[in-house]
Amino acid sequence: MPLLNSLATPYAEALLQVTDVRKESEEVATQCKAILSAWESSEPLRDAMTSPVLEPDAKKKALTSLLAEQITPSLLNLLKVLADRQRLPALEAVLLRYLELYRESRNIALAHVRSAQPLSDEQQAALTTKVQSMAGTNDVEIDLEIDPSLIGGFIVNLGSQVIDASLSGQVRRLGLALAKAS
Repeated sequence: MPLLNSLATPYAEALLQVTDVRKESEEVATQCKAILSAWESSEPLRDAMTSPVLEPDAKKKALTSLLAEQITPSLLNLLKVLADRQRLPALEAVLLRYLELYRESRNIALAHVRSAQPLSDEQQAALTTKVQSMAGTNDVEIDLEIDPSLIGGFIVNLGSQVIDASLSGQVRRLGLALAKAS
């Protein structure tokens, strides 16, 4: 188990236990995704929250003023504990681990999908059905990323399974077949 994961797991497990008791796990999972999105897209936020110069109390005050109205008290308390213990650099790992544990406890499969262009509602529904049959569960979460380098089509990663239905993948496979034939 990587060091960061061994640090993140106890915090994530504790948060999941609290949110399960309060019956707010699904809501907190949604909030974790929103915080992760903000964390990834805002370098100034990351820099401020991971700065060793900024005191924990100042970080807690900033987190409270930014997020108190938008997240549950359970999640806000976790953020404050991470600030107190100077563990905010591990925030991303803690929230990702929470989401993993949440999915595991609910038997929700996570599929990472890279598509050359945004999918229509019909395409998303068809993809969801295909992923459900691959995963063997009706509960799937699709993490969709747009990747124009695929030229066309999509790539699905579900655990160790990969479906490459992209045009760039077809071109690569054709090139390999031609190389073998010569």
